[in-house]
Amino acid sequence: MFARSRARGCLVAVALVIGLTACGGPGGSGGSAGEERVLRYAPQLFPVSLDVQQYPAEEAVQTAVQQGLETLTAMKDGQPAPKLATSWESPDPKTWVFHLRDGVTFSDGRPFTARDVKGSVERLVSLKGPLAPLLASITGIDATDDHTVTFHTSAPLGTLPSTLSLVFIGQGDKVTSDAYWRKPIGTGPFTFDSFSPDDKVEFSRNDTYWGAKAKVAKLEILNMPEISARITALNNDEVDVLASIPPDQVAEVSGVDGIRYGTGPSFNYYFIWFNQNNKPFDDVRVRQAMVHAIDVRSIVGDLFGDLGTVARSPVTQAVFGSAELEPYSYDPALARKLLAEAGYPDGITTTIQWPLAGGPNIRALAQAFISAWEKAGIKVRPQEKERATWLKDFGALKWDMNLQTNTTGTGDADFTLNRLYTCEAKRMGYCNKELDSILAKARGSLDQDERKALYAQADKIIWEDAVGIFPVDLKNNYAVRDNVKGLEMPVSGRPDFSQVSVG
Repeated sequence: MFARSRARGCLVAVALVIGLTACGGPGGSGGSAGEERVLRYAPQLFPVSLDVQQYPAEEAVQTAVQQGLETLTAMKDGQPAPKLATSWESPDPKTWVFHLRDGVTFSDGRPFTARDVKGSVERLVSLKGPLAPLLASITGIDATDDHTVTFHTSAPLGTLPSTLSLVFIGQGDKVTSDAYWRKPIGTGPFTFDSFSPDDKVEFSRNDTYWGAKAKVAKLEILNMPEISARITALNNDEVDVLASIPPDQVAEVSGVDGIRYGTGPSFNYYFIWFNQNNKPFDDVRVRQAMVHAIDVRSIVGDLFGDLGTVARSPVTQAVFGSAELEPYSYDPALARKLLAEAGYPDGITTTIQWPLAGGPNIRALAQAFISAWEKAGIKVRPQEKERATWLKDFGALKWDMNLQTNTTGTGDADFTLNRLYTCEAKRMGYCNKELDSILAKARGSLDQDERKALYAQADKIIWEDAVGIFPVDLKNNYAVRDNVKGLEMPVSGRPDFSQVSVG
């Protein structure tokens, strides 16, 4: 196995491949010019599972699984493009027909067919997870023939091609088995070798892949919870790629010899939701007061610098359907006035929860908000929780306010707005029938200009109703060893490593 050495004392630089093992580098297992290249990635979050249908909205799970499993479509420049499907059409408002790529096989040699699509989508919908609302209007899926899949819906579903960019296709008759997801078999550029939940995911190149073959023979996704450990590993040549470097740690990788640092647009953002099932957040005046009590511009500038911009919409400006709204003014006096009008002249006492290591500067962001609220007579008790506990409490609505990062997975506003803010979603107690009507119309339309205008209306309603606080749009950032070539950090933040090489 190929590994680059951290020992800088090796004498013959031109004998890089042959001499690495002799230099005692980490992970070295041989000493020939033909030894295999390994690409090592240490993400901010490590996958809790490889069952991407059980965890379809978890970025860490998606990133790992997409190296070996594929989707029917892929998002490019905000629009769905071919992947396992080569084309699709909607012959009537309640039908979609997808034509599948010919000659594709799973890594075990089994042909990929429409039955695999049918089984995979049906299982995802049956689990009723985070993506299920986007597919809820599907009434039936037909494997019309080996290379044709027909979707029937109860209402027009113009967003189906976009949504399917997040639906990973496994072997249709095996996806219901837990054993399958411990070592999935897919059609992608890598095959899964092993998954150690607290250690790493190991992949090998799929030499039978239908598309461009992976440029490295091995890929490892490593579990390193502490950012300091990840940066040290990068500097020591033990890791090749990092992402999501906190703003206060950027100086340790930017401008450093042997390391290349980059930034780019993102679908990621922070939000704070109010649990509107409970008082006092069932009153829009209280929610608006919470926003006016915060100097968002100053906080974002201090904590994120050029890695964050003040949000102008419930989804980032990189997302199709994002409006450009006016941020709430910083006005503590108005905040107190609104609280008094809502029946809380002496302020309120509440709590805010967030996940440990849940995003760049998340604790500092929470503390800045808490300090600002206190000045307006709002006492907020912090509740930082381990991720597993936070996820459980979040789903059970055992919180007053919830702070977290989020991403618009498809790059289409429908992914976020229709999934989170309808009455049926029941995510935080908010319900607005006018908003539901707008979102339903946008989801059904095939006219992109109409959809964009409808999402702008929806954005404004969510913003003015203060369903949450949307303080900052985040940028993607990453750092790589300078002998890593071909890495593109997509706006989704989920890198595809198949065309990345290690020199």
